[in-house]
Amino acid sequence: MSTSAGERGEASLLLDDQLCFALYAASRAVTARYRPLLDELGLTYPQYLVLLVLWERDSISVRDLGTALQLESSTLSPLLKRLETAGLLSRERRPEDERSVAIRLTDAGASLRERARAVPPAIADAMGLTPEQDALAKQLLRLIADNVGAA
Repeated sequence: MSTSAGERGEASLLLDDQLCFALYAASRAVTARYRPLLDELGLTYPQYLVLLVLWERDSISVRDLGTALQLESSTLSPLLKRLETAGLLSRERRPEDERSVAIRLTDAGASLRERARAVPPAIADAMGLTPEQDALAKQLLRLIADNVGAA
């Protein structure tokens, strides 16, 4: 049985004491659980995240989409190109600002939403959290992201 860092008064270098490892392991496990569900939809996890934003708010600028997903334009552009090639979205220059590109769902992208409705409950079941634990986990993870992002 190991003693905690607090009991020793020093920072622990034990793997099991690292919050970063717990986050990493949880992220890998959850993403792996998404894979077969999203394979049925013909999507990768990042593509699914893009579509979640578009199902909530169609016709969004690339910049606003990047902000929502916390992704750089250089990461987002190839992702959007693949979704456009798959016929799930379109990219168009905004007439009022030629520098801005609007992302819109196609009919195929919009209709995929119904098939995707089974994904969140399957993931929730796999996580096995109560609604209260789910809300607390999201709150803590958002706090971590905000704190670390501001540091």
